[in-house]
Amino acid sequence: MSDSDDYVPPRVWTWSQESGGRFASINRPIAGPTHDKSLPVGKHPFQLYSLATPNGQKVTIMFEELLELGHEDAEYDAWLIDISKGDQFSSGFVEINPNSKIPALMDRSGPEPIRVFESGAILTYLAEKFGAFLPTEPAKRAECLSWLFWQMGSGPYLGGGFGHFYAYAPTKMEYPINRFAMEVKRQLDVLDRRLAETPYLGGDDYTIADIAVFPWYGGLVKGWLYDAAEFLSVHEYKNVLRWADTIFERPAVKRGRMVNRTNGDPAEQLHERHSARDFETKTQDKV
Repeated sequence: MSDSDDYVPPRVWTWSQESGGRFASINRPIAGPTHDKSLPVGKHPFQLYSLATPNGQKVTIMFEELLELGHEDAEYDAWLIDISKGDQFSSGFVEINPNSKIPALMDRSGPEPIRVFESGAILTYLAEKFGAFLPTEPAKRAECLSWLFWQMGSGPYLGGGFGHFYAYAPTKMEYPINRFAMEVKRQLDVLDRRLAETPYLGGDDYTIADIAVFPWYGGLVKGWLYDAAEFLSVHEYKNVLRWADTIFERPAVKRGRMVNRTNGDPAEQLHERHSARDFETKTQDKV
């Protein structure tokens, strides 16, 4: 890998395993499993294989919100996938998600198991299955889905772009940091302008659009991502901050952020979730 400012790409790219900074060991230019290992299966209708990254939090928040509404058949087992150890490249995980990214879900509530991967697809699948957090009126549904897919398209600029170069790259490089910081601030302004008009992204009601956007952009303005709140002057986005504070007060959101978490306060880490009682008895400060 070259850190030179005058780097010239070769005619044909080849893989250097040293590239990628902090996450070099989990990135590779090929798909498929690296080892044979089946995934565990619990007793509940839904089996979630994940980690409490922002993408993983979307789904655990959704499950906890469904349970909060009284959907008892939304009970789930949440199994920890340690991406730093390559768990996402096991044969069992790749069978559920050929893209080897968390989260991945198996719905075992019917006669045949159904796999669902990609966080946006999982949120939509669960919203439709339970008739919750996704409007049915056409205009409201379109608005909700538009913001959901806005997050799917915008998030990689925040995570893989800004987050990587600002926090994880082996060297600090002015050009990519400036390029992606500019884009992230533009995205925050997009959200801030929308949230000046409505309490939630889809309108008056809390939806899967908010559930998808909150772990990324709510986490950013709350200071949870990349230690970048001051650098990005997140205090400027007052409507985003108001929205993030409102969502964070939801009990289901607090629980959802704990599931499959492996860093931070041990009292807020629930490595695996198999019962609602686990929040009281199996967090890392009690294990």
